[in-house]
Amino acid sequence: MASSQNVTGRQRNRGANHRPDPWLGLTIGDLPDRLADSEPDRVALVEGPVRLNRAEVQKRIHQLAAAFLDLGIAKRDPVLLQLPNWAEFVFSYFALQKIAAVPVLLISGYGKVEVKHLCQLTEATAWIVPSVYRRQEFFSWIGEMKAGNPHLAHIISVRAQDQNRPFLARFEELLSRHCPHTGQLAECTFGLRPTDLAHILPSGGTTGLPKAIPRTHADYLSNVYYLHKAADMQANDVCLLVVPVGHNLALLNVVGAMLFGYRLVLLDSTRPADICRVIETERVTYFPTVPSLIKRVLEFDRRGEFDLTSLQKISAGGEPSAPELVEKFCRELNCVYIKEFGMSEGLLCRTRLDDTLETICATVGKPVCPEDETRILDEKGEELPVETDGELAARGPGIFAGYLKNPEENRRAFTADGFFRTGDLARIDDSGNLRITGRIKDLINRGGEKISPAQIEGLLLSHPDIVDAAVVGMPDAALGEKACAYVRPAPHKSPTPEAIKAFLQSQGASSLLIPERFEFVDSLPLTEAGKHNKKALREDIKQKLEGTYGVLTRKSGRKNTVCSDHESSRKS
Repeated sequence: MASSQNVTGRQRNRGANHRPDPWLGLTIGDLPDRLADSEPDRVALVEGPVRLNRAEVQKRIHQLAAAFLDLGIAKRDPVLLQLPNWAEFVFSYFALQKIAAVPVLLISGYGKVEVKHLCQLTEATAWIVPSVYRRQEFFSWIGEMKAGNPHLAHIISVRAQDQNRPFLARFEELLSRHCPHTGQLAECTFGLRPTDLAHILPSGGTTGLPKAIPRTHADYLSNVYYLHKAADMQANDVCLLVVPVGHNLALLNVVGAMLFGYRLVLLDSTRPADICRVIETERVTYFPTVPSLIKRVLEFDRRGEFDLTSLQKISAGGEPSAPELVEKFCRELNCVYIKEFGMSEGLLCRTRLDDTLETICATVGKPVCPEDETRILDEKGEELPVETDGELAARGPGIFAGYLKNPEENRRAFTADGFFRTGDLARIDDSGNLRITGRIKDLINRGGEKISPAQIEGLLLSHPDIVDAAVVGMPDAALGEKACAYVRPAPHKSPTPEAIKAFLQSQGASSLLIPERFEFVDSLPLTEAGKHNKKALREDIKQKLEGTYGVLTRKSGRKNTVCSDHESSRKS
């Protein structure tokens, strides 16, 4: 793997007045031991039938760490960690931290293309993976992975269904094996500094192969600490994780549970009945998730059968939260809705517990770290005044220092004075709250006019007959692109393109904010992170325009046909 200097790419500008962080001197591998020293019998981790206290979690982490050493995994070795929301993820992640190896986080849904790319990019020496997970059968290409990556020395299979794979190490055997290296664990992190590499995250998004995002112990713990302080997280909280643990939104809470000492409940299901059942049985107080899952819970017709009164706060990120969703949630569940915005590269923003409903509906709050600076830049990189749309840029102790082995992208992504250009369109209001207005790469270029899909989606979601919407650009020979809206109507509602157009006009929408085509669907595809999968939508509309049969069809009792077209009377 590249040296630390090559990994980070550039030095972070923290400013002359940077004060010591409250976790100064800690690394992530210290957290389980630190926690077990206090109230070791307190329940720390729940996953299905697994229910472990702090001391039991620490014991499994130590055993697994010693077994990793016994296999030959060494300090600073990158290790692919691709597990769903299972307890084994927690053991593996912190065991790797305990021996100063470097977890490379992979979403459980990644297939051969993404895994091979990240394996080669990071030069990973091991891969921790299920033998089979849902429809993904990893065994069929594990051999190909080993053949194409000579540095990949170890495949560790979790919950293996096939015992006859000689090149695999079984996770369950590692947890029970006698290891002579247990007494050497303290030596592994000797000399490890908070500024050293802690783990590598894949970049989000829905286009292209993921970039690798190196994070240090110091910058990641800055994210974790301030994110939790903004939500007033305490040791007596109970946190339910449904979003994939391989995604940064979830990992922040996995690490946060060890730093703040609250109970972590993992659920490998997005079914509303399962979510409601676990909230009731575990008396969940905090639920970090994505708006699409909140919608499922609110629309669940049996929700009233479950006692959800323990829930005190919910945070939603990954995609916009419609004001109607926020208002309905607060009204029906009577707890705080925290809207958040963040990225694996480090900037995290949240609304606060005492923010008004208007602030929560209209903004994503302020940066959680008081020393993270934000700016809005124009196309030339010049700073724009408040209440002006431009590209969001950030700098500070919680921001990463550069992509792994990607100098060209790092030159584009950072300004000369060290601000990371996020690619998000945003504005800062007079109160210092941030409003996200779109993604630069998502902008629809209609004959030179730039259209923000997020603006159109916000208008569509204010329609009473629409419960979900996603807008993408579709190819157009004359103008380059036009707007296509994928719409999920409310139950028993059948809005027409003409009615939606009239509604948008009544809300003051300009002609640029009225889509030229509507696709009515029963559901919208989501990424592993719970965001609208706009790559799939763009491919779908491309196929439809080419005359092939798109994959996202609406099948209803009215007809089996799918979409309605509407060409607005715009000037070309």
